[in-house]
Amino acid sequence: MNTSTKNSEQKEQISFRIASSEKRRIERLAQALNRDKTFVFTEAISHYLDLNEWQIAGIQEGLEDLEHGRVVSQEEIEDEWRRKSEGSVD
Repeated sequence: MNTSTKNSEQKEQISFRIASSEKRRIERLAQALNRDKTFVFTEAISHYLDLNEWQIAGIQEGLEDLEHGRVVSQEEIEDEWRRKSEGSVD
């Protein structure tokens, strides 16, 4: 999600508990970035969601490929890498 989209979205307040050590890390990072803690939390959550959504989408795509028989055997992959390393790419 780009920054302009983030800024135009309606904001909601949430509350949760974290370890004191993590809170101090967030405070130090916010200070080093010259930003507020909300910025650090928002960025961290956004990156976490992006990474996990990407990973889940990849897993689901792989499972779909498997279900439809779009697979390559280990031997085929090894043969392809061997050909590439020997310089004979088909």
